[in-house]
Order: sequence, then structure tokens, then C-alpha cells
Amino acid sequence: MEGVVPTDASAPQPHACETLYIQNLNEKIKVDVMKQTLRGLFKQYGEVLDVVMHRNLRMRGQAFVSFADVEPAKKAQLEVNKFVLYNKPLIISFARTRSDAVVKRLDAANYDVHKQRRDDHKKNTRYTNPLKQKFKAKRIAAEMDGVSAVPGPRRPAVLMPDEYLPPNKILFLQNLPETVTKDQLMALFSQYPNLHEVRLVPTKKDIAFVEYYDEDSATAAKDALHNYKMDGENKIKV
Repeated sequence: MEGVVPTDASAPQPHACETLYIQNLNEKIKVDVMKQTLRGLFKQYGEVLDVVMHRNLRMRGQAFVSFADVEPAKKAQLEVNKFVLYNKPLIISFARTRSDAVVKRLDAANYDVHKQRRDDHKKNTRYTNPLKQKFKAKRIAAEMDGVSAVPGPRRPAVLMPDEYLPPNKILFLQNLPETVTKDQLMALFSQYPNLHEVRLVPTKKDIAFVEYYDEDSATAAKDALHNYKMDGENKIKV
């Protein structure tokens, strides 16, 4: 992520900042779908300024989520860490530095200094960055085996509204009544075939995940239940 230095999740955590570094994301999920899911998940804690993911091999399965304030970031790191998203537990730590989006919002007067410091750091660590070294070693090993691991040209990121996102067998539910139960969701979504699992988020009662065994079943449920009024008043978002 531009302006952010990731941290090693196994190392002692640095001082909390507004940007979270997320690892162990399911790489089978399309980037646009994952970004939308992360934004929906973390906006429950506060204003999300930016969600950044890269398609290159070195940064696959990783993301940065930037908040407008450090307190929601601290709460989200504590409560969402190890939450199972798309069948993989999230590993969440604090980024070592503020992101560009955060600096622009909270410390605009020093943005140029921040950017210059980041550029200098990138130059100084170009050949010593452990993540880059690890990727380079994998690439060399692959090339020795006759298989090139060099990533192709990066495609520009595309932000799309929900209705244009590609189908996925896992649905992300928002705006649920706080009194909703797992059994109620199971009963509602089991009207559609091939329901696999319903997962609630213990600390955020208004969101949940519903997983089907195939994309067609998930799509049918999404089309039928988006804007459904579970409590007769509020429309759920699927």
C-alpha cells in the first residue's frame, strides 16, 4: 500500500495507528469482492478511508484498511483478529506507518514530508526488505524449475457497485436486526438449496456471512432476499 509499511505479525506489535495490516486473506476470492467485503466488515467500527489490495504475487492475500481515527482501528484489530473470513482466519496487526489517505485527512500540511520519507525508505530498503527478498527467492527457485513466477502486467483496480460484482458462493449480510439469531438466518436462507453454513460475528450483531455450496444457489438467495425486511422495518443488505 502506498505510504504504508507492513509489519510482521509474529513480531511485537508497534504502537497502534489508524491503518490495519491484514494477512491470510483467501486468495481465491476476487480482489474487488474482497475489498467490498472488507469495507463492509470494518465500516461497522468507524469511517473507512481506504481499502488497498495488490494483485502482484508478493502482496497476495494481504490488504490494508485505513480508518479516520485510531480508536476504531484498535477496536477492530482486537475484535476481528482471527475472525474466519471466506474459510480463513484473518491475521490483523497495525501497519508500521500511517497511510497516504490517513495523512491527507489528518495531517495534510506534512503530506509532502511524509511522501518524501516514504520514498526514501523504499529506496533504502529496495534490496534489504525481507518481504521482497522472500518473493525474490521464490521467483528464482521457480525459474530454476523452468517456471516463471514473474507476475504479469498489473491491471488497474476497478471499484464496482455491489450489483456488478461477480457471483460468489459466500454472501455478506449487513443491516441485520441486532436481535437476529443464527437459527432465524438458517431458516430464512435454507429456503434456497445447497445452504452450507451461517456465521455470525459475535461482536457485531448486525452483520453475518451465509455460505452456499455453489454460486448459483448463493445468487438465487441474494436476488430474492436483498432488501428483505426481517423485522418488518429495516431492509437487510445482501
